[in-house]
Amino acid sequence: MSLVAGRGLGGAGAPGVPAGACPQTLAALVADGDVVVLSGAGLSTESGIPDYRGESGRRRRAEPMTYQTFVGSAAARRRYWARSHLGWRHIARAEPNAGHRAVAELQRRGLVTGIITQNVDGLHQAAGARDVIELHGSLDRVVCLGCGERTPRRLLQERLEQANPGWDARADAVGPDGDAALSEEQIAGFRIVDCRRCGGVLKPDVIFFGENVPPARVQECYALTERAATLLVLGSSLTVMSGHRFVRHAARHAIPVAIINRGPTRGDDLALVKWDAPLGAALSALVVAC
Repeated sequence: MSLVAGRGLGGAGAPGVPAGACPQTLAALVADGDVVVLSGAGLSTESGIPDYRGESGRRRRAEPMTYQTFVGSAAARRRYWARSHLGWRHIARAEPNAGHRAVAELQRRGLVTGIITQNVDGLHQAAGARDVIELHGSLDRVVCLGCGERTPRRLLQERLEQANPGWDARADAVGPDGDAALSEEQIAGFRIVDCRRCGGVLKPDVIFFGENVPPARVQECYALTERAATLLVLGSSLTVMSGHRFVRHAARHAIPVAIINRGPTRGDDLALVKWDAPLGAALSALVVAC
């Protein structure tokens, strides 16, 4: 495990934590309690779900769907739902890993008081975590853009299977959003379905690229961050502002930021502690230390 110290909270040039002391410093912060977790796709890679920007993400060839493309093109919706219908089988089979279980255990002990996740896989809850704020929504729900009705994803899966008897496409790769790589020929014969209530367009209850997180959800995350004694970032490169803003918010309120991630993150210069390590092993060790 590679240990890297941040620059501290005292501004540019402030002394950081000696590299060898990072695990101990992190354990001390977590043991004090009132920790808010901000998790990203890197936490789920050990469950077999690839991330966006790590090594598994670089192997993906497809660009993620944007909100504007989805609502503006019936062909794009067919492409999305064909790929997602197949990819959901992979996401639904995924199980929590040691990192998810460690977060749930720290919450059970009362040390973690809030969880904000950028992930849409539901693995925090599957590991036993409670009151998780799903910043970007969840793939296990579907929303109608016409009437707003939300329904379980399993019901849509059943309807799509009924609408596509004999469709037996296979995919070589599945993304963190359940997007499976398919050929245009495989997609062309796929039939999509609309809302049973109003006939409107169905969309996964997740935030697409180009779509805004609901303001009330963002404010809830800001308020949770302000009440934290420590903001613990797990498995996120913080490349997009959606998650990075909470690290900046914590720093503005002099709340220590600790990061466990493989590789650099956009928030490293704001972190009191940065631990470059596999998430499952690091978080399991943290539970033991606390």
